[in-house]
Amino acid sequence: MLLWRALLVGALLCGVGLLPWLSRTDPALTVLKARSEERAPTPEVLDAIRAQLGLDAGPFHLLGGWLGGLLRGHAGRSWISGAEVMPSVLQALGVSLLLMATALAVAVGTAGTVCARTLWLGSDRRLDGRRSAGTGSALLSTLPDFLTASVLAAVVGVQLGWLPALGWYGPQWTVLPALSLGLPAGALLGRMLDDMLPGAFAEPWALAAAARGVPGRSIARQALRRCVPGLLPNAGLFVVGLTGGAVAVEQIFDIPGLGRLTLQSAVAQDLPVLQAGTLALVLLAAVAGGLARLAARSLIGPALRDGALSSLHRPTPRRPTTLPLLYGGVLLGVITLGLSRDPLALDTTAKLRSPSWTHPFGTDALGRDVLARVGHGALSTLALAVAVSAAALAVGVLLGLLPRFSGPLVDTVNAVPPVLAALLVTGVAGSGPSTPALAVTAVAWAPLAAHTSALLQQERATTHLTATRALGAGRRYLLRHELLPAVLPPVLRHALLRLPGVALALAALGFLGLGAQPPSPEWGLLLSENQPYAERAPWAVLAPAAALALLGAVAVTGGSGVRWPGVRRVRARWRRAASSVSTADSVSHASPTSHASPTGVVGSVDSVGSTDSVRRTNA
Repeated sequence: MLLWRALLVGALLCGVGLLPWLSRTDPALTVLKARSEERAPTPEVLDAIRAQLGLDAGPFHLLGGWLGGLLRGHAGRSWISGAEVMPSVLQALGVSLLLMATALAVAVGTAGTVCARTLWLGSDRRLDGRRSAGTGSALLSTLPDFLTASVLAAVVGVQLGWLPALGWYGPQWTVLPALSLGLPAGALLGRMLDDMLPGAFAEPWALAAAARGVPGRSIARQALRRCVPGLLPNAGLFVVGLTGGAVAVEQIFDIPGLGRLTLQSAVAQDLPVLQAGTLALVLLAAVAGGLARLAARSLIGPALRDGALSSLHRPTPRRPTTLPLLYGGVLLGVITLGLSRDPLALDTTAKLRSPSWTHPFGTDALGRDVLARVGHGALSTLALAVAVSAAALAVGVLLGLLPRFSGPLVDTVNAVPPVLAALLVTGVAGSGPSTPALAVTAVAWAPLAAHTSALLQQERATTHLTATRALGAGRRYLLRHELLPAVLPPVLRHALLRLPGVALALAALGFLGLGAQPPSPEWGLLLSENQPYAERAPWAVLAPAAALALLGAVAVTGGSGVRWPGVRRVRARWRRAASSVSTADSVSHASPTSHASPTGVVGSVDSVGSTDSVRRTNA
């Protein structure tokens, strides 16, 4: 594992070191433009820069010299400013870590709010037949961080003056950026946790504890302890993402963080700074991933080692189709109305007009109809986002089934900022129509693989899987009939929840000349184009944002009933398990009171778990 991780880190650093040559650009010319745009790029000037930086010796000589200096604690000097690299990278890392910690606190609070209703109903044994959180969290998770940051900066920071909107000088300056980053991340984590909680409350230990009169707060606390380990790998990914991926928020609030520093060095091809920043992110990803795995093992306890867990997977009840049909009908109606209009028609006399009968969604800065642009941009946005999400899901599940191979790979890929990933993919594959899809797919599979590995690890430690294996079931049977039915439905719902984010990631590459370019009506590009006018013409931003939110609502509500083929047999097995638990509950009333544990290894809860495993085996 250590050798595999070292090879991945070395490959990433080599790719970063070869970035100017992979992109087939002259690094001397790029450095000259970054130093002084007014200076003429004469051959003499470019030769002087090559001699100063040692570019004539080739990329591998530069990379070897940088690695040798790194072993001596010296990360080189910036090609642009000439200053020492290590102090600036450490300072930017400290700023990003502080912002990450504040945003993580906001995310935890948001996640708790999202799943509070399920915790309350589950502790009161009134969860059956109730729908879990979906629409509200889906809408919140689809908010683009740069849009949230722009609105908060303009309204709260400028108009109301409640909090500072620019700079980084104290605790007050962290509030708005932390809200911009923490709200969408917390909504996504909360939705994933809310998806797992019903299975925890249906486990034998929870039913037995409720029958013995254990307080609902204790049951809810143990249910959280049972579910959180499955989310910790994704929480570790969020930690790195909030550190190196907060480029847009750092730009809007003028925060000197590591993501912004990495972006600037990548654009200017300042290799020493870029390599040091990438190495810092890789080390942070390794530490965060290791701590997440240790915390998961600590929360689950010895049940993970002994195979004494109960499965969190339970059959998904049928959901009413009203909500997805409603959201889908509204979205389809908007698209249909927009397709009947011209998205490229300019009217310079109607710039930034508010919504009216003539322009129901208003006009943009060039006088173009926003409704027409939203409607015509739907096909390219939805088709490409769905294709990329499907590819990321397939890659994530396949690699997630190989946790020893994919664990270090997930940490390494997640440490690469999206902008840098796009530049590396462009350097290898070239610029073309498929480049945005390849760049986003290269990083979008990592959270799904981490989720798959976490669920797979817990499902392998369940009692019914141990009993099934003892009866002679082979690996293929276990994978087909036990592991995949428990892992695929929640991972698929996770992928659907990330669908609007994939659409936004594709649009963000337009800034690099890789994705959709004006005058394309792609939804993410509409957000980017109209974001500077959010204060004067909020309708121009709210229209594509609402379309993305509706897309997220359709994906989440439509995917909440995702079930594995053969669900009737699984439901019958769960009904037999529930009947065995009710029988064990009557016995537990006569036994001494013991503390309920989600691992099923204390007191009479162990007997309930054993009864459940026997019932599963007979089924």
